[in-house]
Amino acid sequence: MEKLGILPEEIDLVFLSHAHKDHTGGLDALLEQNSKIEVWLPEFFSSSFKDAIRTKGARVVEVEKFQEICPGAYTTGIIPGWIKEQSLILDTDKGIILITGCAHPRITNIITKVKDLLIKDINMVFGGFHLGAFHENEINEIIDHFRKSGVKKVGPCHCSGDEARKLFAEEYKDDFIEIGAGKEIKVQ
Repeated sequence: MEKLGILPEEIDLVFLSHAHKDHTGGLDALLEQNSKIEVWLPEFFSSSFKDAIRTKGARVVEVEKFQEICPGAYTTGIIPGWIKEQSLILDTDKGIILITGCAHPRITNIITKVKDLLIKDINMVFGGFHLGAFHENEINEIIDHFRKSGVKKVGPCHCSGDEARKLFAEEYKDDFIEIGAGKEIKVQ
């Protein structure tokens, strides 16, 4: 954050998809810098995790179902799967932007849920697609689901796997966006 010029005191909200350490590990250090943050997390996070956030002075918002976070931003609510999680939805004038954590409940299920919730086109899907162990034919079926669902741009990262990133890049060409920590993405 320091290298990117992001000031901790300017952050007012943190959104956590699920309780894995690689998604929650930096929160403690952030709350040391700014304890006035609102932390949106699925209600199934442990009591000790939530209590630690409250002890630092931050507000915990426990999520169960689809709801508005602030104008134009929503949580999918908890999506069931072998590991439950929530995803972030941004409703822009260019269409929906869906940001996933790891997509443990399956990326196709998350896309279907978002389309059912908002009945709008999905402009972009970014985040972990959790396809690291999938075979090429399975990944191509998932890419087909993205296309049939009208997803215009993709940015698989984190747990998506190298093969999935390669196949999405081949399919989406100029609409494939390399993403990672610190990347700024312009909505077009």
